[in-house]
Amino acid sequence: MGQQSISTLSLTFKASGAVTRRRAVGFNGAQATVQGQKVLGVSPRDVVSGFDSDAEVNGTTVIEAGAAFAAGASLIVDSQGRAIAATGKLTLAAGAVAVTSTAANGNTVFTGADLPEFVFADALEESTGAGKLLEVLLRR
Repeated sequence: MGQQSISTLSLTFKASGAVTRRRAVGFNGAQATVQGQKVLGVSPRDVVSGFDSDAEVNGTTVIEAGAAFAAGASLIVDSQGRAIAATGKLTLAAGAVAVTSTAANGNTVFTGADLPEFVFADALEESTGAGKLLEVLLRR
């Protein structure tokens, strides 16, 4: 794969805080700061707060890894906007009714909200640890 970026769609955002090159950007224009948050895309460059820039949102891009993971891993962001493997955890919102019937378990469909982890990409190569730059296939 190598460190290439084949972006098929980039969107402009106004930075609401400094954004580090090759990190994920939220819909608010800030670098991602919450593990598993929903993100707009990945910034291909450093951006100063208040300036307009672009985020790669479709195609492939290069992002900084926050941990080790295998090629093909489903990816979420960590608290620094880096890519990490999804945990796969699903949760019910507070106050929701627990599913206890044998018939319903295993066939439950969650609707009405985003999942607790937003999977934004798939790893096209393995990460050997935090700080590695690698190519990912962005999801939409």
